[in-house]
Amino acid sequence: MKKAVVCSLLAAGTLLAGCAFNPPGSASTRTEVCKTTSEQEVAALFDRWNQSLQTGDARKVVANYAEKSVLLATVSNTPRLNAAQKQDYFEHFLENKPFGRIDSRTIEIGCTTAVDAGLYTFTFAKTGAVVKARYTYTYKWNGSQWLITSHHSSALPEK
Repeated sequence: MKKAVVCSLLAAGTLLAGCAFNPPGSASTRTEVCKTTSEQEVAALFDRWNQSLQTGDARKVVANYAEKSVLLATVSNTPRLNAAQKQDYFEHFLENKPFGRIDSRTIEIGCTTAVDAGLYTFTFAKTGAVVKARYTYTYKWNGSQWLITSHHSSALPEK
């Protein structure tokens, strides 16, 4: 009986020691299935976002963003961290009927992430204004679709 208790304690101690070195959720125990994608598919994510702008519905634009994401917008000094804040921004942004066009881009693809960064131009149908800006979109595959996890946009400085 005493030998069985000692063996049980040794087994439990070994198990706990293993957990201490490899806690649940650590990189060594986590498995990640990569999402095969292409530069064309990542480029199409901007088109999806731009088409949602054309609907004039801020909720449809916000649907492109992951729940945990950040928007650092061109015409706002406030980081938008949740859906309500993003929706507030896009309700005002959409008033001028924007349309974006990519001028140049670089795309990097990871296992379940992608980055699209470059320069774009926005034309506002309501005012006729044209704004040239730099941008970065980071995307994450959530198991069913690519969503924006961060979006930074800033107007290009005047020369």
